[in-house]
Amino acid sequence: MFAFVLPDPRCRRPIVSPQTPMNRRGALKALSVGGAGLAAFMVPAGILRSDAVDAAERVGPQDPTSDALQATSRGLPRLKITDVRAIPMTVGRNHLTVVKVFTDEPGLYGVGCGTHSERQALVVQTIEQYMKPAVVGRYADDINDIWQMAWMAPYWRASVDASNAMSAIDGALWDILGKRAGVPVYELLGGKLRPAVPMFTNAMGRSPDEIEDNVRAAMEEGYHFVRIRHSGSMPPANGWTEVDEEGAPVFPMRGREVTYVNDLVDTFAHLRDTVGWDVELSHDVHGALSPSSALTLAKACEPFRLQFLEDLFAPEDAHWYEHARTQSSTPIAYGELIVNQNEWVPLAANRWIDYIRCHLSAIGGLTPARKIAACCEFFNVRTSWHGPANVSPIGHAVNMHLDLATSNFGIAEGDPFSDELREIFPGAPERRDGMTFPNDQPGLGIDIDEAVAANYPPEGGRDRGMRCYDGSPCHP
Repeated sequence: MFAFVLPDPRCRRPIVSPQTPMNRRGALKALSVGGAGLAAFMVPAGILRSDAVDAAERVGPQDPTSDALQATSRGLPRLKITDVRAIPMTVGRNHLTVVKVFTDEPGLYGVGCGTHSERQALVVQTIEQYMKPAVVGRYADDINDIWQMAWMAPYWRASVDASNAMSAIDGALWDILGKRAGVPVYELLGGKLRPAVPMFTNAMGRSPDEIEDNVRAAMEEGYHFVRIRHSGSMPPANGWTEVDEEGAPVFPMRGREVTYVNDLVDTFAHLRDTVGWDVELSHDVHGALSPSSALTLAKACEPFRLQFLEDLFAPEDAHWYEHARTQSSTPIAYGELIVNQNEWVPLAANRWIDYIRCHLSAIGGLTPARKIAACCEFFNVRTSWHGPANVSPIGHAVNMHLDLATSNFGIAEGDPFSDELREIFPGAPERRDGMTFPNDQPGLGIDIDEAVAANYPPEGGRDRGMRCYDGSPCHP
């Protein structure tokens, strides 16, 4: 066995000794000295560790690559994935799917989120029948290799069910990597740039006065960013038909767009006159308007200096974002429904959008999301990952770690977790004063209590099919 001993004063890096037995605690402590230990986990897949060490030894003892390779190869053995367990549950209206990925080090496992609330059962099946057989026996630090393999496996790329399954495994592998290195995941992403993550919340109401009251209440709770919804005339949230006080159905807005646009513009005007300019306001159109009505809305909202209008057009109408940029200065957020790069790269590269709003598990998890954030940085597009209640606290933790380490971070989405969720997911990020705070624990810093989760059996998912005012199918 080998262990780290005191650093060589000539090179100020840890060295290994063949005489001293190693224990895990000592090895993790040694890995925290400098960045060499962490870098060693990133050796590309396909390079045999013994070959890498031999090559590093030929370079010389003061080369950082040599020290890093020796640290992992002669200090901590590589871990293998031994099991994957999908854990679906339904908490309230939300159908959540998370996983545990186990390793051959007793007690060391990772957690990840693959929540696709509409097709929960399909994600669970994909994890159990396809992802688990493909990853068990693989090395847990082959994160990129495993992700690329999973991306190509279904042949038709960007399958949202497969992507959610990939995300669950991907998040768990990052969690394992952080736990073994003894650092939070945000450190593996380059270190945090902010102590906490600012959030936006929602304020709804059936009139401008009611919405004003809810905006003020949010501001008193510490929120400086509020997304508003005029529920008297706008599409119902959460993808199912709402009813009014008398039980009559309230249908989405397709076909009543003039009322939608006018009510929303009047509400923004009212809020700026009453609440003022000390709060950032936004709204989610959710692709519910025709392109021409959406353009009218964007132009009419210019005087109110919104933070953004979200999903101004449906994904199939994405080419309209070019027209919106040429005709209006209202900032635009886009991406909740996108699943591959062809849907967002042209919009970011041409600077037609201001915020990217991907649902991280739908695009495949943390591994692709950090690439999206880095790419968008060059085009001054900020991140605002999708984070409603139908994302598990583990998924929110993944969002948070990426937000902490992203220079072009814009704003995060989310409300405080319920007592039920905090019991199911110990270590869930703390949310208060309009901010999310990391607990700075190794890995993602969150766990799942399977015994408690068993009290919330899964229901398989739900449909988002919606009907327009005339009873015909339309966008949810």
